[in-house]
Amino acid sequence: MSVTENDIAEVSRQLGRPARGILEVASRCACQRPLVVKTAPRLDDGTPFPTLYYLTQPAATAAISGLEATGFMVEMQELLASDDEVLAEYQAAHRSYLAERDAIEEVPELVDFSAGGMPVRVKCLHALVAHSLAKGKGTNPIGDRALAALEWSPAVCTCV
Repeated sequence: MSVTENDIAEVSRQLGRPARGILEVASRCACQRPLVVKTAPRLDDGTPFPTLYYLTQPAATAAISGLEATGFMVEMQELLASDDEVLAEYQAAHRSYLAERDAIEEVPELVDFSAGGMPVRVKCLHALVAHSLAKGKGTNPIGDRALAALEWSPAVCTCV
């Protein structure tokens, strides 16, 4: 998905600060406003930016913050420790994430570092859900499980 000046303005509004490094809108709300943006691996000022997929929509970020507060991340960390299949899928998500980001630009400071705690930890559900929303179900097993656990849905507009 491409990015327009209106998209950049909307993401800036959503974030409450100027948007940086946006390459495209990777997922949109039901109302077509940006939900997830794909960002450059290195920002214009030279700062490495590991988060390829960045969740921007305030209602989504709030819902995921609420899920994090319930202990869901601990539950998912335990799942990774006890389920070899889920761990393998999570590691595959990590490799895919790195390959996609490196295809844009290889940033030495980011070698083997993806987002959200991948490949063995669950550190940030926002990044993992953004990955699932951008690439679709089946891409990130933890992002998919978080989306399934939320009352919030990308199919219902909650933009303000």
